[in-house]
Amino acid sequence: MAEAAVRQATYADLEAVPAHLVAEIIDGVLETHPRPRPRHAMAASDLSTLLGTPFRYGRGGPGGWIFMIEPELHLGAHVVVPDLAAWRRERVPTDLEAAHIEIAPDSVCEILSPSTVRLDRGRKRRIYAEAKIGHLWLLDPAAGVLEGFALADGRWVLLATVQRGEAVALPPFDAVPFPLDDLFPFDDPAAPALPET
Repeated sequence: MAEAAVRQATYADLEAVPAHLVAEIIDGVLETHPRPRPRHAMAASDLSTLLGTPFRYGRGGPGGWIFMIEPELHLGAHVVVPDLAAWRRERVPTDLEAAHIEIAPDSVCEILSPSTVRLDRGRKRRIYAEAKIGHLWLLDPAAGVLEGFALADGRWVLLATVQRGEAVALPPFDAVPFPLDDLFPFDDPAAPALPET
């Protein structure tokens, strides 16, 4: 007996997903997961701020980059939403009017969570390599670890693993190091405790 053909997800399927979920189309399959928790969202925002000042605005650094939090990327048949994406300024047109971007970034960062780790370390990593994105960072706030990868001959090469208490100086943003602990504000013992709920 012949196997039934698997229906490929469409953009209409993606648009029908409730707004409280992040939706992606990976290998023809609609993947959904909850929006990031506050600790995850703050890490993305803080990373964008730490990199944006020297690398976007050129304050204390080289400038020349554009950063976006959770952009919708159309990479061939895939629709992916990295936590943070960065492009060299000269590669980004000034008339970005569409709700999505088809230009592969030069660098992406995925912030790992229980609902996304399997995709971030698996199929999305492969898709980023196929799109020839030069750098990938995987940030694990729970473990306090940042892994930096570079693409070499179509494969990811681990450049370094940075842990709590260490400085981040990973390509392509190694010109201006910053403390990894800056991405974990609630790990500061001087920070006020959150109220019990």
